[in-house]
Amino acid sequence: MAERALVFGLHAVGAVLSHSPERILELWLSSGRDDPKIKSLRGNAEAAGIKPQPASADALRKLVGDVTHQGVVAAIRPLAPWHDNELLTAVAASKDPAFLLVLDGVSDPHNLGACLRSADAAGVQALVVPKDRSAHIDAVVRKVAAGAAEFVPVATVTNLARTLEALKGLGVWVVGTDGEAVETLFGADLNRPLALVLGAEGSGLRRLTREKCDFLVKIPMAGRIESLNVSVAAGIALFEARRQRSKLTVTP
Repeated sequence: MAERALVFGLHAVGAVLSHSPERILELWLSSGRDDPKIKSLRGNAEAAGIKPQPASADALRKLVGDVTHQGVVAAIRPLAPWHDNELLTAVAASKDPAFLLVLDGVSDPHNLGACLRSADAAGVQALVVPKDRSAHIDAVVRKVAAGAAEFVPVATVTNLARTLEALKGLGVWVVGTDGEAVETLFGADLNRPLALVLGAEGSGLRRLTREKCDFLVKIPMAGRIESLNVSVAAGIALFEARRQRSKLTVTP
């Protein structure tokens, strides 16, 4: 039997249907919905040669549990998993300068999904997470990521510090975010082969991870709150890196 993963929600399933319909193994649509969004998704599926199956609310609940599935559930062929070797091979073989997002122990699946969504939007080549002390790609992450989990490779590595050292050996600059850093994100040179590293909710970067960073940056805060949610911080850092790497200019 082919490996399967469940994806639910209009955006997440619609993204797979639009970009990789061949990966959809089965598609279920709520028999209680017949609105324009469902009709559009059904039409796109049929145009791609996929026959949606009607399903009751109870049947969908049995598939994915008590979540907001919006009446849409699909079984898909997931991306091939990446581990240490696949990540390093891809970075070494890429013709483009590396652009990676590393999350050091982000355990909330909603934050992981939001980071994946930002990573896809910013053009990140892969997301790197440790095998332990981290959320993993599940149906909740896929829903929050709104389809991004189906296109951004996620490398689950055994030893994050060792992986960062190996990336540095390939010419990748490892840049960590830390509220106590002296240099600001907007003053740093990010136009280089780059792995941006963000720490866990609350505790931040672990000591070994921090020590492997080439340098640390902080997001300057103008208000009274001392820190940002990790997914918000990831979005800000990624798009500042993208701005610099694309040599974009901001018009006042």
